[in-house]
Amino acid sequence: MAVFQYEAMNSVGQSTKGSVEAGSSEEAIAKIRAMGNFPTKIKERSGGKGGGKKSSAARGPAAPARQGQGPRRVGKVAVKLLTQFTRQLSTLQDAGLPILRSLRILQEQQKPGMLRIAIRLVAEDVEAGKSLSEAMAQHPKAFNKLYTNMVRAGELGGVLDIILQRLSEFMEKSEALKRKIKGAMLYPTAVLSFAFIIVAGLLMFIVPKFQAIFGEMGQELPVATQMLLNMSHFLVEQNGWIALLVIPLALFIIAKLLRQTEGGSFFLDKLSISTPILGTILSKSTVARFCRTLGTLLSAGVPILDALSITADTAGNAVYSRALKKVRESIREGESIAKPLRQAGVVDSMVVNMIDVGEETGELDKMLDKIANTYEDEVGTLVDGLVSLLEPVMVVTLGVIVGGIVIALFMPMVKMLQTVGG
Repeated sequence: MAVFQYEAMNSVGQSTKGSVEAGSSEEAIAKIRAMGNFPTKIKERSGGKGGGKKSSAARGPAAPARQGQGPRRVGKVAVKLLTQFTRQLSTLQDAGLPILRSLRILQEQQKPGMLRIAIRLVAEDVEAGKSLSEAMAQHPKAFNKLYTNMVRAGELGGVLDIILQRLSEFMEKSEALKRKIKGAMLYPTAVLSFAFIIVAGLLMFIVPKFQAIFGEMGQELPVATQMLLNMSHFLVEQNGWIALLVIPLALFIIAKLLRQTEGGSFFLDKLSISTPILGTILSKSTVARFCRTLGTLLSAGVPILDALSITADTAGNAVYSRALKKVRESIREGESIAKPLRQAGVVDSMVVNMIDVGEETGELDKMLDKIANTYEDEVGTLVDGLVSLLEPVMVVTLGVIVGGIVIALFMPMVKMLQTVGG
């Protein structure tokens, strides 16, 4: 057991000092709190391992030193939680709190999870002497390049609170656009899934019963009815239902494997933006995303070459990412943004012209934000129109499929009645 000296605040806000015996700093803090005190500083007095270490505990437990443990990484953090953390950190910085104390406060407020672990590790690195951006860069799955470069720009410019505010607004707008597109795709996906299940159920359980009836009739069946019976036979007798399950899974695996290569990602993204209607939505949303990202980075003071590199990496589409990398190389050679972007042919002439005007007037960041706002509005309008159009189309399509099956099943019976009546 080691002896820990501490400084704390008692229940009435007075400063107090003392010492406790504990196996670790966390245990010592727990004992101090059990006394009704709030620890602000802890120091191990014994000469054992870790002696002389100090830990700030203004609003939470002291962080153990990380010497000799090597870098620790955390997984992906939910965008909603990261946005909330960014906005709260901006508020605390605007209030004038030290960054380490702000991190400790936010760590205590978080529920157990990846974000809480990430904040703790970042706070430990900051306490060890690293800057906030350097500490966050150690955890790229939680804080991506866009995030860490924005924070670095805020630190260098002394406007970290403003940059964090802009960053939280950027993430909120990006996530809102993504949710809108996903929500629009949910309805047609659900309808198609139900239609697939209904049709498969009819072919596997209802049609075989009619097949026995038609066999007893002993007459030639209409073409539509025979095709329906063949499909049912394939699914039931030849285990065709296995193919219906394996084919989508195989396509999914192939797509995942293609995503692992640069050429495969480019092919899939090129195919997606070439799809009628849906491709227009995806391309406009990508333009809105990279314009918003580039504009936010430039307004934060990030150099243009670094900003383009980050934007290319976070574009979310290999076609646009490749085009932005070419733009970056052209700028390095002395070109403007508008000319290589026009040559790439991935954006409308309106976007190129607005960027050209922004470069000439020196307000490129504001012009990029205007482009992003315009395209986000267009995407919202397209999505709403697509949903309104898909509802009747899906209902009619499902009705035609089910109705066609019913008609094909009853055509032989009608023919038989006509023969008997004749």
